[in-house]
Amino acid sequence: MAMIKKILVPIDFSDYSKKALKYTVSFAQQFNSEINLVYVIEPIIYPADLSMGQMVIPRANIDFEEKSEKELSTLAKKEIGELLSYNILVKTGKPFMEIIEAAKEIDADLIIIATHGHTGVEHLLFGSTSEKVVRKAPCPVLTLREPIKGFSFSG
Repeated sequence: MAMIKKILVPIDFSDYSKKALKYTVSFAQQFNSEINLVYVIEPIIYPADLSMGQMVIPRANIDFEEKSEKELSTLAKKEIGELLSYNILVKTGKPFMEIIEAAKEIDADLIIIATHGHTGVEHLLFGSTSEKVVRKAPCPVLTLREPIKGFSFSG
C-alpha cells in the first residue's frame, strides 16, 4: 500500500478551503501524514503608462506575509492542533504555479484542494486554479467540492 507522508493543502481562507482542511485532517489521520498549508499572495499588476507597459507593484509584502503566516498558524492550531504535524508556507505569485512549486519543494505525496464550483462566464473569466493544479501537479491531486459524500463538516 502506498504511504501518504506529506499532504499539501492550498488555503485561500474561503469557506471552501477551510472545509477542505477539515477533510484533510480526517483523511491524514488514517496515514499519520504531515499537513502542509500553503497560502499564495497574488501581486497586483498596474498598467503604468503606454510607454512602459504593465508594472508589478509589490504590496507591503513584509506586513502581508507576516499577517498571512499568523492567519495560517491560527487556522492550523484550530483545525489540526496536536493531532498531526504541520507546516505553513506563504508564497507570492500565480496561485497554481506556486502550489505546484510548493508540492515539488516539499516532495508532496498528495495535494488536497477545494474547488469553488464556478461555471459559465465566471469560469471563463477567472479559470480554475484547481484545474491547472490537476493538470500540472507532480503528484496525485484530490479535488473536493461540497457536498462530500460520507463526510460531515459539522463538529
